[in-house]
Amino acid sequence: QCTDIFFLKADICQLGVDQRKVNMLARDYCIAAKIKNKPIILSHHMLFGLKAGQEKMSKSDPDSAVFMEDTPEDVERKIMSAYCPTQEEEKTEKNPDEEEDAGKESMQLTEIKIKNPCLDYIENIIFSPPDATFTAGETTYSDFETVRGKFLAGDISEEELKRGLIDALNKLLEPVRHHFTNDENAKDLLAKVRMYKKEAPPKVTNVRRLNLVELSKVPVGSHLVFAPVPTATPTLQEAIDVLAMLSRAEEGQPCVLMLSDWSARVANACNGETKTITAYYTVLVTALKALSPETMENVQILLQSDAILADPSNYWISVINAGRHFTLRDVMGSMKDSDNVGWVIARLMMVADVAGVEPKSLALTENGDNIHDDAAAIASKMVTEFFQEKLVSLVQPTVTTGSGPELLLQRRELEAHKTENDEYYLLDDPKVNGKSKMKKAFCEPKNIDFCPPICVASAFSFGLQEDSTGEMVITRSPENGGDAVFKSRSELEAAFADESLHPGDLKAFASATMVATLDKLSKAIKADGDSTKAGKTLKAMAKKLAKQKKK
Repeated sequence: QCTDIFFLKADICQLGVDQRKVNMLARDYCIAAKIKNKPIILSHHMLFGLKAGQEKMSKSDPDSAVFMEDTPEDVERKIMSAYCPTQEEEKTEKNPDEEEDAGKESMQLTEIKIKNPCLDYIENIIFSPPDATFTAGETTYSDFETVRGKFLAGDISEEELKRGLIDALNKLLEPVRHHFTNDENAKDLLAKVRMYKKEAPPKVTNVRRLNLVELSKVPVGSHLVFAPVPTATPTLQEAIDVLAMLSRAEEGQPCVLMLSDWSARVANACNGETKTITAYYTVLVTALKALSPETMENVQILLQSDAILADPSNYWISVINAGRHFTLRDVMGSMKDSDNVGWVIARLMMVADVAGVEPKSLALTENGDNIHDDAAAIASKMVTEFFQEKLVSLVQPTVTTGSGPELLLQRRELEAHKTENDEYYLLDDPKVNGKSKMKKAFCEPKNIDFCPPICVASAFSFGLQEDSTGEMVITRSPENGGDAVFKSRSELEAAFADESLHPGDLKAFASATMVATLDKLSKAIKADGDSTKAGKTLKAMAKKLAKQKKK
């Protein structure tokens, strides 16, 4: 819709206030595109819907407004049943510190405390022409404020107000009815409109979408996982989360890992720089293969841009259809109006991506976009609803959300207490950081609610699922009780809680585990030329972002 203004070369754009947010984006675009003359945006008032709580008319509800083709009987029925309050509705008070969101504000240009659609019609339709009058009961009024005051005071009854509005609207519509009754062309046109309204919309059986199975890009009945949104500092946590989601596939089920490079650009990840986004995915994939080669053997890596370019027309139509289906509020979730609009587009693109792969199952990483806590929940709801209501002919994917074991080393409540990257391990950390960061990690005796050494040791000894089992041997001297063997995380936690396992022994094991893990990652990245270059690109971007943050 923003680009429509430029396509039509419009200097003045006059639409309802409900479209103002999108239209103002067109003006903002002029700055980025260096267009000197910005379009003038004129936003007009939106009439209330005739039913209680309707900020504007509803396309799906013919009784929510009066239409030009309505008969006198239609007008009477609609107005007599219209919502007509005399007092302001009770509403929850806004938090004065909360940022206002233009995308969720009123559909009216001025504040209207009593949301009465009958008064709204009288003010903006009946009194719109110069020297207009309005008759209620046996009294004729020449201005709206008097009518409003008399009605709220009880001098004009609801019946009198509505009867006067019905007469005024029918008087306004009578020339229109005469035209559509006596003019043959107009009469035929009205008959067609009424016929179309009565006809049930045809069932859509063939939905336009990207079909990657048909294009032999992905296997049938796959398990789909999306890689996290790129950052300049890829973490071990992100890689572990991806592996945990991939491990949710059924035995023998093919897996697809989608690298959403174009969505990342849309959301301005890594400043929207293609080179850095590609570098992130290069390092991530290399790390995944190093950490769990047996899992990655069954995974097909799919670059979003390659998938889209296989059939761009159908893909973008499916994105548009997703945008038509959902309201802005559905897509935004916890986003604020000040957030990058690209996040909204990226979520619509994800729906189209899933439709293109048509997976049997989909595992979404919680906080996979690194910014919004409800991202996975919103995406899950959107995908499920869109498949159930718009893609009924396709296989309905089983959608789950989650993450891998938490590898957070510290919980810093204050920004001033944070030091550079001491809260988590990076994929390109040197192996010495395995010991130094673990040494600083939080490890309170008997505390198993938050114990990073237990989380790290369990993840790499037992596996990435909560019920995983294995064998962990913590070496201790005979004086300290000898070697301790654990078969599960619960056994490890029990020993730590009753103090039969000392924090020093636990940290020593976790440190050795992380030194070995980071050494494995370092060797894998250095052995691959593209990954080595990608690592340098990410470091350069990290420095650039750090400088921008200081400004």
